[in-house]
Amino acid sequence: MTAEQQMDAMIYKFSPEVARVARKSLAKMRSLLPGAIELVYDNYNALAIAFGPTDRTTDVIVSITLCPRWVSLFFAQGATLPQKRLKGTGKRVRHLVLETSEVLDEVDVRKLIDKAVAQSKLPLAKRKVIIKSVAARQRPRRPR
Repeated sequence: MTAEQQMDAMIYKFSPEVARVARKSLAKMRSLLPGAIELVYDNYNALAIAFGPTDRTTDVIVSITLCPRWVSLFFAQGATLPQKRLKGTGKRVRHLVLETSEVLDEVDVRKLIDKAVAQSKLPLAKRKVIIKSVAARQRPRRPR
């Protein structure tokens, strides 16, 4: 099984609504960040697909995270971005919930993505999917 097939199987575990928003959001992010390396983390709480210029977690720019009831867009350096739309109070990471994939088409969200990419010092290279981790124990992927 290829890494892309493994990722697709991981997404399939979620409800059809969450999976649909996630797949459309991933397609949009791939067009916005052509050449980004996708790092996949299938953790205990969620499935995260991070986009960055290298295979190092420290270089991640943004990530799409699937939870049982919603999909979020995380900004790795979100604390340095304008806070109008972003949620969170951490020292680095901020996020916004993607009710639909169309949120990624909104002008202010595109500006946030563009600023996040501009903050990255490394250029995007060639798209590749890397499965970084899969937790042995996971919470249910579909709400009860």
